[in-house]
Amino acid sequence: QVQVEESGGGLVQAGDSVMLSCVVSGRRTFDKYAMGWFRQVPGKEREERECVATINYSGDTTYYTDSVKGRFTISRDNVKNTVYLQMDSLKPEDTGVYYCNSLDLRYSWGQGTQVTVSS
Repeated sequence: QVQVEESGGGLVQAGDSVMLSCVVSGRRTFDKYAMGWFRQVPGKEREERECVATINYSGDTTYYTDSVKGRFTISRDNVKNTVYLQMDSLKPEDTGVYYCNSLDLRYSWGQGTQVTVSS
């Protein structure tokens, strides 16, 4: 059974940095799928999660939504079945629960990791 587990969030101040990790276990074909980090902000429903960053299967192509471009960096380690999100220059509007999944949402959602940025 495939499990997705996000970690690394916390309470930080504006301007701080955080690195999130997402481990996909029980799946030996992790390296075949593009992955993304999704953010659910307070007051929004699960269906309104915003995809903030994506990375292709090999890790050489990335995409960022405008609000995080230049501040967030997505990467992956296909040996460790892990996707990372380095978050720099954090802003209060980055607050939310962060989830990872394949871009075609083939995995069950994990519990996410909460990132709270205070001003």
